[in-house]
Amino acid sequence: MNIVRGGKVSELLSEIRIPRMFRAKQMFSGEHISPEEIPDIVFRELGQEAFASRVKPGMRIAITAGSRGIRNVDIITKAVVDFVKSRGANPFIVPAMGSHGGATAEGQLEILAGYHITEETMGCPILSSMETVELGFSERGRMVYMDKNAYEADGIIISCRLKPHNAFRGRYESGPCKMMTVGLGKQKGASLVHADGMNVIHENIPTMAKVVLEKAPVLFAIPCIENAYDETFRIEGILAENIMEREPQLLKLAFQKMPSLLVGECDVLVVDTIGKNFSGTGVDPNITGTFSTEFAHGGIKVQRTAFLNLSEESHGNALGTGLASAITKKIFDEMEPEKMYPNCITSTVIRSAQIPCVFSTDKEAIQFCIRTCNGIDLNRVRMVRIANSLHIGEIMLSESYYEDVKAGKYPGVEAMDEPLEMSFDEEGNLTTPIS
Repeated sequence: MNIVRGGKVSELLSEIRIPRMFRAKQMFSGEHISPEEIPDIVFRELGQEAFASRVKPGMRIAITAGSRGIRNVDIITKAVVDFVKSRGANPFIVPAMGSHGGATAEGQLEILAGYHITEETMGCPILSSMETVELGFSERGRMVYMDKNAYEADGIIISCRLKPHNAFRGRYESGPCKMMTVGLGKQKGASLVHADGMNVIHENIPTMAKVVLEKAPVLFAIPCIENAYDETFRIEGILAENIMEREPQLLKLAFQKMPSLLVGECDVLVVDTIGKNFSGTGVDPNITGTFSTEFAHGGIKVQRTAFLNLSEESHGNALGTGLASAITKKIFDEMEPEKMYPNCITSTVIRSAQIPCVFSTDKEAIQFCIRTCNGIDLNRVRMVRIANSLHIGEIMLSESYYEDVKAGKYPGVEAMDEPLEMSFDEEGNLTTPIS
């Protein structure tokens, strides 16, 4: 694709004014667990007799590690490994990420290494393979698959984050049940979980999870929940036989702890960086309102969205671009279809991998979004800018929000400075920092 700067597109957008912006702080509950506290909490949870008695000397124990950007995931995983060792058992880590990492064993190891989860840092083997075994059929008639290395272990510990999903709603969304069926199912199993569509996945996950719990040596789960500042809020052990009951209860808590863009509505949303380390769809639509299916809802109400950069941690997996109105040439040039499309083939959700309008610079991508909004006053554009969808404690808002913020119209939002013009370098890249 020939994306040029200085052509007709640039000419048509050149006079579009980008509003002055001010920095704002969003205030949420800051209750959290510090990284230093995590090992003790993991040992406290798993040291309870009901858990500890299941990890016996000499057992080979598989511990899951996923592909999401979970805060302190390396510390949590290492604490679980150390607990298993303290019981005289032999831990190993299994990448539990379905088709992510390009649906290859090497790609999944690469993702874990990006989160500082390696054999050296964890002090145990990592067995990465796409080979699976068949566990049997769910009550909905779907075959359930599991990672062969995990299945052949003497016990499995499900370590994961528990949170709302970005494409569907149900009693079980992202959490232990999804980790057991999609994550440990590898590409083959994840494909079958998604095969009936996102309107049915909320039924497939629990019915298939029941097969896993019946046929595989799952000992217990230890999910974490994060607060609105992307900090570890809770770590809780759940015995295998209690997962189906406890997970929905914790999901309600996870919803309560989700952050949001407190202004509620905007004309244009600018996201500095997208990536798999922020969400499976590059941005979390529970924040940005950019859902890939009709089976989930929420987030800010927005007309146009511009994505400017792709995180290094994504390794070229630019899933989520299709949820934007505009992206930059920077993102387009970094796209790796071999990393993106296996996830689409597996999930059957293709919108997030589609290519929106592509612009040569950050500035033109933003100008395009402003120019193509309908029914707005171009002199009073309501624009919100965020660094990414995980970190929205500090954001930028256009001057049209300023007086309302100062007047307290948006509880929890505080202006940190006055509206000023944003700066761009000679290449049209946005240089004004958010914080």
